Amino acid sequence: MDNDARSSRPVVFITGASRPNSIGAAIASNQASLGWDVAFAFWDDYDASMPWGAQERGHDAFADELRAFGVRALPVAVDLSHPESPRLAVERVRAGLGPIQALVASHAHSVDSGLLDTTVEAFDTHFAVNTRGTWLLIKAFAEQFVQPSDPGAPALGRIVALTSDHTAHNLPYGASKGAIDRIVIAAAVELAHLGITANLINPGPIDTGWMTPELAEALAGETALGRLGRPQDPADLVAFLLSVSGGWVNGQLLHSNGGFHLPV
Repeated sequence: MDNDARSSRPVVFITGASRPNSIGAAIASNQASLGWDVAFAFWDDYDASMPWGAQERGHDAFADELRAFGVRALPVAVDLSHPESPRLAVERVRAGLGPIQALVASHAHSVDSGLLDTTVEAFDTHFAVNTRGTWLLIKAFAEQFVQPSDPGAPALGRIVALTSDHTAHNLPYGASKGAIDRIVIAAAVELAHLGITANLINPGPIDTGWMTPELAEALAGETALGRLGRPQDPADLVAFLLSVSGGWVNGQLLHSNGGFHLPV
């Protein structure tokens, strides 16, 4: 890819797209199929520490898959536990693809622990990556939009963050995701004058490689539509929110979960 190239296609920066079966990867593929240039973030050290492991040079192969749609693709290694990383990542994307029209925060640091056994280190890492990282990404993204938009003009920028309602037995993850909700809603108000919308998606349980067969069956049974969510499901909602038609949706937490936890 020619990093100096520019195109008329919009640019989206998606975090949490390091694995082919992740929600972030589904969003990236969806947006590429719709004609968006795509930058996606990954962090192999985190994946290597998890049961699924890191895929050697998997991000390069995924970038080639995205380019097959006729768009530009840029993989970006980002350790969001460091406070400078979000700004540097946004600068990297801007240098490679140009101004960013949409930011999709789909990353997550998640290690199960409860109220009594969560360590201070684990708590701080979850908040550094999930909460502070999202805030600083939003800040760096918004700083591109220096001029207020005309009242009534179409929204120029989009922010979408993936959230969760996990609580018990998943304390640091659930608490750090809950804090994201407040940050994104603040962005919907504070960035509106720049023509930026900000929304959240709670996708419900989606098996991206972390569920046992028994858990997958149980969670599908708690979903009104009778199946687990698939990565494509939130990807389709993201596509709507990033589209011209989605420009009037702002400051919302949307449950895209097939009726999970409704009486069934």
